[in-house]
Amino acid sequence: MAGRRRQRGISFITILFIVGVLAAVGLMGAQAFPSVIEYQAALKAINKAQQGATVAEVRAIFDKAADIDGITSIKGRDLEVAKEGDAVVISFAYDKEYHMFGPAYLLLKYRGTSRPSR
Repeated sequence: MAGRRRQRGISFITILFIVGVLAAVGLMGAQAFPSVIEYQAALKAINKAQQGATVAEVRAIFDKAADIDGITSIKGRDLEVAKEGDAVVISFAYDKEYHMFGPAYLLLKYRGTSRPSR
């Protein structure tokens, strides 16, 4: 008699595990995606704000751009404005925290600096 052939493939439990991991990663991605878009809009806004001559003007330009682009995580008053040579350098930093389940949170730390003006 021939011996039993070994079965190949993945089990149902393995499929459930893979689907669970993909669902968890998808949940984190769905929560993080809007904040990444907001971060990109904030970078764009601080590069626009470099046109200002004074700190108050820079913050006002940023606040106008933030209203247009829907940036709610930071305001003009949160910006750090400095001058390096004759160029205005604007930077910001903020954290976003999302509750996932139970005691688990997703923490995203954003930092940005304006590009050198041309």
